[in-house]
Amino acid sequence: MTAEAIEASPRQGVTAAGDRPLRIALLTYKGNPFCGGQGVYVRHLSRELARLGHTVEVIGSQPYPVLDEGEDLAGLTLTEIASLDLYRSPDPFRTPKREEYRDWIDALEVATMWTGGFPEPLTFSLRARRMLAARRGDFDVVHDNQTLGYGLLGGPRAIGAPLVTTIHHPITVDRQLELDAAADWKRRASVRRWYAFTGMQKKVARRLPSVLTVSGTSRQEIVDHLGVREDRIKVVHIGADTDLWSPDPSVAEIPGRIVTTSSADVPLKGLIHLIEALAKLRTENPDAHLVVVGRRAEDGPVAAAIERYGLDGAVEFVKGISDAELVDLVRSAQVSCVPSLYEGFSLPAAEAMATGTALVATTGGAIPEVAGPDGETCLAVPPADAGALAAALGRVLGDPGLRARLGAAGRERVLANFTWARAAQGTAELYREAVARQGAGVRR
Repeated sequence: MTAEAIEASPRQGVTAAGDRPLRIALLTYKGNPFCGGQGVYVRHLSRELARLGHTVEVIGSQPYPVLDEGEDLAGLTLTEIASLDLYRSPDPFRTPKREEYRDWIDALEVATMWTGGFPEPLTFSLRARRMLAARRGDFDVVHDNQTLGYGLLGGPRAIGAPLVTTIHHPITVDRQLELDAAADWKRRASVRRWYAFTGMQKKVARRLPSVLTVSGTSRQEIVDHLGVREDRIKVVHIGADTDLWSPDPSVAEIPGRIVTTSSADVPLKGLIHLIEALAKLRTENPDAHLVVVGRRAEDGPVAAAIERYGLDGAVEFVKGISDAELVDLVRSAQVSCVPSLYEGFSLPAAEAMATGTALVATTGGAIPEVAGPDGETCLAVPPADAGALAAALGRVLGDPGLRARLGAAGRERVLANFTWARAAQGTAELYREAVARQGAGVRR
């Protein structure tokens, strides 16, 4: 079936003649969509796989995944594997009460936290392994969403079915960027302890039979950073929910509004450079203001920059809004901005483009693969260049014709290349390859 046919009829069931629906276990150690791209991935991919006729059981820990509901999603369910939820609000890094401990995995989780590490990928993989072993025969394929924990090694004998693993991008990239941004040796030591789990992920990744990633850039990073053989990695682009993320002429543009999605002090997201660009931009365009979808840190580099440049009234942070409110927020902006130093794909870019909102984005990582050519579907600038960012934002804010042209071309690019229906079809094909290899007794 062609890509056009898949997109035209994503709900018509399994497409390949004679192929029965698959029973899929989709694992995610942190699957809430408000926690970041991994949760968004699980929500939308599971929905579209179910609409293709497959049975999808999402298996996740706190904060638990949010799944869509509907008459056409009867085959989509959620199974919760409880962790100790050590990073929950309002008491992150809490010490559990004695009665909360259930087994040695809980003890390992707490001990790792106490030593400054991040335990969830390892401890979730161990709990998932135990569950899958007890339910041998329930699934045709197990799909791991970047847990990369030791517990998922061992093949079908250990977890009951062939394994396919998504690596959005190597977390070693995040680790290096945070080390580069660290102010002193104490901070660098803390970063190294926190990211100690990346050593495990690197070892696990090299032993995986089938890796799925979301962009060509991420594929090369996985080869370079994790040492995975190139022939084991397949690219399946993800995308936007183009029914939800769509233009709506009834939503009025707010003059000077720029919108971005970012965690306040994650260096990878480049928000500090956008704050600096806004300060430069407002010297010529005093209406320019920024709405950040994400948490506001009360201290740190971003907060300090907002205070230093006198931008308190020009930068607003919003969090916890509904999908419909978020889409209308992006529609109301004259420009959407992705200032990241690196992205393995960039869902915010695809989603903003799908609404017909003009995009200014850096060339970090896979962003150009999503955003397209400079001057055609976006304005592209180098990462960490506040001056170039300010100039591009100023061009878009000052030129209604350019905004309209970029917005229309951006939506067409998303419709042609980046939708969840296509992602689900491509992912299901990889599942069938994994099942066929197992049936044929092929080892790679």
